[in-house]
Amino acid sequence: MGEAANDTVRLLWGPPAKPTRGPKPALSLERIAAAGVEAADAEGLGAVSMQKVAGLLDFTKMSLYRYVPGKAELIALMVESALDEPPATAEGDWREQLTAWAHHLAASFARHPWLLDATIGPRVLGPRELAWLERVVAALDGRGLTGSERMDAAVLLAGHVRSIAEQSRAVGPDGSPEAELLTALGTVVHRHADRYPALAAAMAEPDGRDQALDFGLERILDGLAALIDRRTTPTPPR
Repeated sequence: MGEAANDTVRLLWGPPAKPTRGPKPALSLERIAAAGVEAADAEGLGAVSMQKVAGLLDFTKMSLYRYVPGKAELIALMVESALDEPPATAEGDWREQLTAWAHHLAASFARHPWLLDATIGPRVLGPRELAWLERVVAALDGRGLTGSERMDAAVLLAGHVRSIAEQSRAVGPDGSPEAELLTALGTVVHRHADRYPALAAAMAEPDGRDQALDFGLERILDGLAALIDRRTTPTPPR
């Protein structure tokens, strides 16, 4: 683990090291993270810098470095601050638990679209983000899946939610990815219906719902249910 990763682990998992020089600390990691979230919510992740955050806090950039070593660590703190807590672990139907999980994650991405950019690639996960993974793995525990399969299920679910969130971000908060697609393709497909008859027919009978998130989620859960059933249903004797 490199020095930067060690710094991130220290900041996310604590206890954070206190500045050893200068005046009594006037900032906290929570305030710094909140300022970073404010900047990212307003202008996107690309607008976040140590200078920007320091200005929002009425401190100098150099004073900020006494608490946070650099931008990578700042973004890690912002992710922990912005992410909602995952739905509480509950007894009972695993499908209901994972459905609630997916919708809560989608809501986090909708409130803070920059999280889509901040949560990609190999990096150190904080306690709250790791709790999201824990919820999926716990919901699938005892269902006949291996540990790797339970973690892969979490990745699959998160990937689907991210994909829909990316499309929603592209069309804006008041748009609908499916409606935008129909608008963009409707005229040209209608004009060339002889070349694309199946597509033209499908687009002629939309059900009026923006259902991409739920449709994909249900199909993923159906696949998991089929696998769980195969693993947990006893084979009848011959």
